[in-house]
Amino acid sequence: MTNSLSQSDVERLLRDPSADARAEVAAKVAQQVGAATLTQEERVLAEDIVRVLTRDAAVRVRQALAEQLKESRTVPRDVAVALALDVDSVSLPILTHSLVLSDDDLVEVIRCSGGAKQAAIAGRAHVSAAVAEAIVAADEPAALAALVANDGADLKEETLQRVLDRHGGDEQIKEPMARRAQLPVTVLERLVVAASAGIREILARRNDLPGHLASDLVLNTRERATASLLSPTSAAAEALQLAQHLHRSGRLTPSLIIRAICLGDLVFVEAAFGVLADIPVHNARLLMYDAGPLGFKAMFERCRLPMEFYELFRIGLHVAQQTDFDGGENDRERHRRRTLERILTQYENIGDIGPEDLDYLLGKLRAAASAAA
Repeated sequence: MTNSLSQSDVERLLRDPSADARAEVAAKVAQQVGAATLTQEERVLAEDIVRVLTRDAAVRVRQALAEQLKESRTVPRDVAVALALDVDSVSLPILTHSLVLSDDDLVEVIRCSGGAKQAAIAGRAHVSAAVAEAIVAADEPAALAALVANDGADLKEETLQRVLDRHGGDEQIKEPMARRAQLPVTVLERLVVAASAGIREILARRNDLPGHLASDLVLNTRERATASLLSPTSAAAEALQLAQHLHRSGRLTPSLIIRAICLGDLVFVEAAFGVLADIPVHNARLLMYDAGPLGFKAMFERCRLPMEFYELFRIGLHVAQQTDFDGGENDRERHRRRTLERILTQYENIGDIGPEDLDYLLGKLRAAASAAA
């Protein structure tokens, strides 16, 4: 059979009752729709045949038609819509690829169809904000997961927030969201706060994660480990492993260590100093808590940390070491609040740490006070 339309093709459709024959002709006719070589009469004939085939009782015929027409820019819109509303095996190629379908067409399919069709639409090369809103409103988890995974989807900040409001505990949705090329800071904040181990790793690799959220990501991880049933030995080993990883990736910064001190995570601070000074953690611990003026300063200089931070580090370590947990309800929040209050009160040159760090610490102080209350 040649690739041009012929009277024999039409006659075969009329005389051969098999679905195989109709599927073969359907594919051929679909290939020719919109071809520049067709006369106007042949084009009308091809479109009429295609319309008839969209109503064929055999699913395989309609599948063959949809597969051939999915990327056609000249298929009649009524044909594309009919195929889009068909059973899933017919509709999915059209819904995934067809540029003939308008946003209104796609929204209508979303409103009257199930999760498979919605997921196909969510995975299109481009998904407009209006179509994305319709998918979010339909609230099918599989479609939402496909939507947030699609960097070609125009997802507004409020749309992403609504997804998290409804499915903030669903890893199948949060994980692909964490992988999006671009995310608003407010969405990143929510992901950081509730991140599981797997999502923490994804977020840690993002180049656009602001410094304060990177700190929160690390310190939240450490706080969970501290609050767990890990033995002190395993907690120290985990802290060392984390400090080594952060150092290799260039994220073991003075700001991060300052914040860890102010939040009372001295196990991590010991590991951080050991890694930066390239000495055993036990040695770093002894130098950190040296009552004399030599030990800590020598280690601080060996770590090549900015000397303008030295006094803040020294006071912070002293306060954190001298501030005990009271053992009551919410004692972790009260300990954090007392530590921060004492550091901020005793350190006269607080401006040296920079406005971002100061805002971060003050924010933590307010949060700790609120939680303790």
